[in-house]
Amino acid sequence: MPEIRALPQSLVNQIAAGEVVERPASVIKELVENALDAGADRIEVRVVAGGVKQLSVRDNGFGMPPEQMPLALAPHATSKIRDLDDLEAVASFGFRGEALASIQSISRLRLVSRTPDAEHGWEIAPGQVDEPRPTPAKPGTLVDVRDLFFNVPARRKFLRTERTEFGHVDQLLRRLALANPSVAFTCTHNERSVLDLAPVDDERIEQRIAAVLGQGFLDQARRIDASASGFSLHGLVASPQYARSSTDQQLFFVNGRVVRDRLIAHAVRRAYADVLHHARHPAYVLSLRLDPAAVDVNVHPTKAEVRFRDGRGVHDFLFQVVHRALATPGGGVAAPGVEERGTDAEVSYAPSAALEAGPAYRAPPSSGVAGQGYLSLLGQSHNLGMPDPGGVAESLPIDEEIPPLGYAVAHLGEIYILARNRDGMVIVDAHAAAERVTYERLKDSHRRQGLSGAPLLLPVDIQVSPEEADAFEAWREAFARAGVELDRVGPERVRVREVPMMLRESDIEELALDMLAELRRLPLEAGEVSLTVVDERIDAILSTMACHGSVRANRRLGVAEMNALLRDMERTDRSDQCNHGRPTWRAISIQELDRWFMRGQ
Repeated sequence: MPEIRALPQSLVNQIAAGEVVERPASVIKELVENALDAGADRIEVRVVAGGVKQLSVRDNGFGMPPEQMPLALAPHATSKIRDLDDLEAVASFGFRGEALASIQSISRLRLVSRTPDAEHGWEIAPGQVDEPRPTPAKPGTLVDVRDLFFNVPARRKFLRTERTEFGHVDQLLRRLALANPSVAFTCTHNERSVLDLAPVDDERIEQRIAAVLGQGFLDQARRIDASASGFSLHGLVASPQYARSSTDQQLFFVNGRVVRDRLIAHAVRRAYADVLHHARHPAYVLSLRLDPAAVDVNVHPTKAEVRFRDGRGVHDFLFQVVHRALATPGGGVAAPGVEERGTDAEVSYAPSAALEAGPAYRAPPSSGVAGQGYLSLLGQSHNLGMPDPGGVAESLPIDEEIPPLGYAVAHLGEIYILARNRDGMVIVDAHAAAERVTYERLKDSHRRQGLSGAPLLLPVDIQVSPEEADAFEAWREAFARAGVELDRVGPERVRVREVPMMLRESDIEELALDMLAELRRLPLEAGEVSLTVVDERIDAILSTMACHGSVRANRRLGVAEMNALLRDMERTDRSDQCNHGRPTWRAISIQELDRWFMRGQ
């Protein structure tokens, strides 16, 4: 049997380095966080050859006296933890010394530091200058790292190209700059300046966001500022139409620390579920504050992940706040001192411009036939003998307030509603808008009292396969929760007896089969339905139902029906996006029309 022996300290350090240092960006992360913990308000990063050949971080923090510098490079030495209470409620970014010990074991490291009251600085470089010696230096600390992984060639082989490695550095610094707006950040790569961010206060935070993520993000962002149950969340979430093809603009900070956490990502993604196309990703910059004792930052060597004491509470808080922020259609947040830009595209989606223009408008309460909305009008307009003027409406009333989405003018191609408001014209996808309105009504009804079914005058029998019949039978209670009563009446036959009132005119067979397809995506344990799981996906089921209860393309609408839909949209949360994340309407201002036709030029 092989003999058990203690590992030499040099190998222990390299193993520790493997946990902390993955690539040059990992080193810079540790060094910048040390600088932040040292009270620095200016951090300068210098990178050569992607950071593999050389990288350095200089700060203007409080520095270290010479007697402390050897300890900073020793394993398990730190200025940030004194006892178990400190460890259980970490308020700093890391433990000074622990990362430095790992980094210096796999590189040629030089440490220079000077305290504010010292006449000069001190330098130490393990293997070359083992004891601190005087050297000229500015107040603060400089850590210079060269030849990363020079003594661990196997690790060096896993590094990517210079461009890729610097890309990770650049992305990291931009995230840290957003997490610490009051700190100035500069960065050079191969002696070329690539980042130069001046410090900003809370009132000018949008300036830094625009500098890091671009003005496009800011133009489509909605502010969040909420507190409850010991949690506070601040930041910006981008509207769904700004959704990205990747997660590159998802930044989340917990007590100022940049983290990528699955619980957090799930909560935010779920908040976007009703308004985001399935192939796109939301963009956001959010900062969560909570008691340091309520979050464990030591579950990952690089502290990129965290564990919350009340994970469910954090998840629900994040979901509710972001979900609410996305509920009301709104536009961008312009940075102070930055003129809000018009849209140069031929057709612009500008909810803020249209919905906030003119005098404040509140849709009148529902009353009478018109107040029942387009859902009733779809079935009643022809029965009640309502006139249909061929899809052409009169001019806008002069003396009354004009609602944000205006009044219908025409139904184009039996798909789009053309409306006119005070600022120009609005084009609405009738099916997409109706689907959103129906969906929100179904959700509201389900949350308030559950969906109740209305008996069908003639029950609908559906011919299915034996497997589908078994599934209908297994999910019978789930269908009932959604207001659909059905029975299995044969080996290959199901009978639908009730559906929610607003869906009675839909294709019942198609509705039931689509609902079954949605439900069958869920797991079944021992053939039993987990109603908790059903509740988690009930919104997806209701979305399927809403699609069946909405205006179909190529269904011609009269003016009364179109105006009723516009008014319903103004009352409905998230009405600027359909259930699948596509826009429901776009606005074109008179000024844009003037530009198109070069009026005044």
